[in-house]
Amino acid sequence: MKNILVVDAQGGGLGRQIINLIKNENYDVKITAVGTNSVATTAMLKAGANEAGTGENSVVVAAGKADIIIGPIGIVIVDSMIGEITEKMACAVARSSAKRILIPFSNCDNYIAGLSELGTGKLIEDAMSQLRKYLVGEAC
Repeated sequence: MKNILVVDAQGGGLGRQIINLIKNENYDVKITAVGTNSVATTAMLKAGANEAGTGENSVVVAAGKADIIIGPIGIVIVDSMIGEITEKMACAVARSSAKRILIPFSNCDNYIAGLSELGTGKLIEDAMSQLRKYLVGEAC
């Protein structure tokens, strides 16, 4: 059984969507949700995460136990998401031995070139496609 860590900030909307999609596909996985704040954590827990935590230490601990980490690209950028991502959080995710699926969103401080034509739905669809490949052993 793979341990999937979903990390999100602010309102947890992206994490909620990802968890719903994973649950709908009935994979034999454990989903750990970590929000940078309680609102994000609650949203992901309501979506069906098996366990959840909140804050910096939860990200650090869960990243060390995860097989796959999914979240917005900001989870590896210090001070992103309106300052919710600490240096320890970003380092824990970036240094984890887990496979990372980072969903590229541009925001005020970080512009990711080439995304202007892609909507959130397409980005999430692509992330789920990569997750399926990881789970069946077809990804690099």
